[in-house]
Amino acid sequence: MDPVVVVILAVAVVALAMMTAVLVVLLRHIGGAGPKGLTPEQEAEVSAQLEEARREAAGIRAKAQDDAGEVLRKSEAAVEAAAEMRKEVEAEGKVLKYELKELRADLERRENRLAEREQRLDDEARRQADRARKLAETETELADRREDLERVAEERKAILERVSGLTGDQARAELVREIENQAKREAALIVREIESEARKEGEKRATKIVTLAVQRVATEQTAESVVSVLHLPGDEMKGRIIGREGRNIRAFESTTGVNLIIDDTPEAVLLSCFDPVRRETARLTLEKLVLDGRIHPQRIEEAHERSKAEVQELCVRAGEDALVELAITDMHPELVTLLGQLRYRTSYGQNVLGHLIESAHIAGIMAAELRLDTTLLKRCTLLHDIGKALTHEVEGSHALIGAEIARRYGEHEDVVHAIEAHHNEVEVKTVEAVLTQAADAISGGRPGARRESLEAYVKRLERLEEIATSYEGVEKVFAMQAGREIRVMVKPGSVDDIQAQVIARDVAKQIEEELTYPGQIRITVVRESRATEFAR
Repeated sequence: MDPVVVVILAVAVVALAMMTAVLVVLLRHIGGAGPKGLTPEQEAEVSAQLEEARREAAGIRAKAQDDAGEVLRKSEAAVEAAAEMRKEVEAEGKVLKYELKELRADLERRENRLAEREQRLDDEARRQADRARKLAETETELADRREDLERVAEERKAILERVSGLTGDQARAELVREIENQAKREAALIVREIESEARKEGEKRATKIVTLAVQRVATEQTAESVVSVLHLPGDEMKGRIIGREGRNIRAFESTTGVNLIIDDTPEAVLLSCFDPVRRETARLTLEKLVLDGRIHPQRIEEAHERSKAEVQELCVRAGEDALVELAITDMHPELVTLLGQLRYRTSYGQNVLGHLIESAHIAGIMAAELRLDTTLLKRCTLLHDIGKALTHEVEGSHALIGAEIARRYGEHEDVVHAIEAHHNEVEVKTVEAVLTQAADAISGGRPGARRESLEAYVKRLERLEEIATSYEGVEKVFAMQAGREIRVMVKPGSVDDIQAQVIARDVAKQIEEELTYPGQIRITVVRESRATEFAR
């Protein structure tokens, strides 16, 4: 029911009750005056009716008061609800007004940027139009000058033909014949003089042969870098490489054994490692991860495995290219793979595979001059440092290791002897071994070919890894931070936490006793447990 109607009814009831009360009072007054014509029974009946009317009026008034109070409470609640709703509406209106203001401001900013961009495009279009106009004018001017030059050349040609009495073709043929005859005479004199000198001075001729060999194969040599740079599509990729709380970068360094340096260099990261094969594998791994965009520990391990296979294929291809360049065939595939691995190794700063190819060319030239088997000499020289591909895995001299590998894969005994004797660890017995030593010395001894400091640095880092690898339970070892840190990955099933601390202390003690190094070296032993299950 409408609250207003209830209030009106309540007021009407109250008014009726008041009128009834007034009527009762008047009747009492009249009764007190002793009205005439009423019998006592009538008067009693009237009194009873008045009393009944009074009770009904009192009940009606009480009910009206209750109804009026209830209506008043409901009205107050409705007023409060309306006030609360008005506040909510006002608050929503303020929020909408603020959002509308922000949207209007954002729209104005976008319109300003679009206007600026249109202005820049208009300016660029005007500049391009001016440039095109200037280019057209330049082309027209060049065409005019070309026509003038051609006209002048024709005039000069006509003057020369008129003065000499010969046409242009006749004059050219005469000049060619004169130059050819003169060149033949000079060439004959030079050849006669060189042959005479060669016959008289055999030592000078031999020196010339060696010098010519060095000159023909000498290549530029640069020191191998221990840092690779990988360019990123944007600086936000650095955060994804680092991962939450450094999880990704730790997993990358633990998996690849390469130190990943992320600094203020814009859109680039650095990979530092003394082992170039490991560094190249890590570079390919990070490149795949950046291109894919999904970087997490499991993806890092998968990409690293694929990159290792890719580097292996590159090594095989490098070995095959070396054989093609030297025209050598019929070599065992394992030897080809080992040759390719030498592409990523250096000796005193000189690339080992490049050194082998260079030495083979030198040996081939000297063998040709001495009328020896050039193919055999190239084969001996190409394989003389093959043992360096395994010196980090097998103990011993690379010459003896290389000879054993060559013998195992069916190389000729002369080739094996040349390999094992090229550092005089075995007495030299054949001419091929002597020429192999000579070619090796010429390639390594030419200016700029090698650097002692880099080789010593690499050997020190390799020795650091060898020391840590010699302990039982060690799975992988990585020398990082330019040799200032060693990370030792141990097998969690074979080494407990206490044994890991013992390994770290023993490795540090052995390094202090055997090596000389600047500063200090930190040894970190990592024991990681993994649990893997598959939900099917």
